[in-house]
Amino acid sequence: MKIDRLLREYGIYAVLIILMAFFTVTANSFLTVKNLLLVARQVSMVTIASVGMMMVLLTGGIDLSIGSLVSLVNIVAAHMMVYEGWHPLIACIICLFMSVICGIIQGLLITKVKIAPFISSLGLMKILSGFAFIISKALPISGFPAGFKVLGQGMVGAVPVAVFIMVGALIVGFIILEKVYFGRYFYAIGSNIDAAKLSGINTDATVILAYVMSAVFACIAGFVMLSRLNVGLPNNGDSFEFDVITAAVLGGVSTAGGSGKLSGVIAGAFIVGIVKNGLVLLGVNDYVQTVILGVVLLLAVCFDCIQKNRAATKK
Repeated sequence: MKIDRLLREYGIYAVLIILMAFFTVTANSFLTVKNLLLVARQVSMVTIASVGMMMVLLTGGIDLSIGSLVSLVNIVAAHMMVYEGWHPLIACIICLFMSVICGIIQGLLITKVKIAPFISSLGLMKILSGFAFIISKALPISGFPAGFKVLGQGMVGAVPVAVFIMVGALIVGFIILEKVYFGRYFYAIGSNIDAAKLSGINTDATVILAYVMSAVFACIAGFVMLSRLNVGLPNNGDSFEFDVITAAVLGGVSTAGGSGKLSGVIAGAFIVGIVKNGLVLLGVNDYVQTVILGVVLLLAVCFDCIQKNRAATKK
């Protein structure tokens, strides 16, 4: 029992340390300042979006649309900055507003129309992806103002600006989940939605808020991605949701809802980033990387299910 608890609470950090040690030994350029800064930039986007995804997963839902939302944010922001000549700040504010609307729509579909989260987010994923291709006409958009490039390419001393944005997102996530009353509502709904209703929680409004937060954090990750890639493409966010969900689940957020820690999500995001970076350094092609990450996600879900079943058996 003690071993089970230790594995559940600290196993993720042991895996992170083992992976770092493995790639340090097998890939000569892994433990270099240049490569670690690259990993930090890559991990920042996944970590930012994982904060919002965690809130959705805690309620027992899932958001498959964030990758397409990131693509749409990339295209809309790029289009406004390049073709309309709008200031990057105005473009970002409009994209944030657009993301909030997407979150509200998805939350309403789930709470009022009673569409399953998987289906509603899958449908929205295709809609947003279609809009990204329609607006861009499937063509890349580049030529952003120099100030916008700072988000994904800038440095403060030896630390990428993207890392500071990630830290800011984590602080906001910590405050919401640990210090604000509705953060505890996410856990309550995921644990037992009927009990949450009886205790006076407005479950519909809380679920909608979770999807809004997921969309907002994904939008911020989209800004960093657009700035880092320096080109807007309608498929920039392809498979992004997979990395984010893998990071959250690997970090211990239950797919059934009700449990998970932000610290675990951070470790999960770093594991995803380190695995992808280490495999590239070892010369493993993209297709094999996809297989490996798929196996990692399944193992994480299996571990979560085993723990849930054990807990249920003991009751």
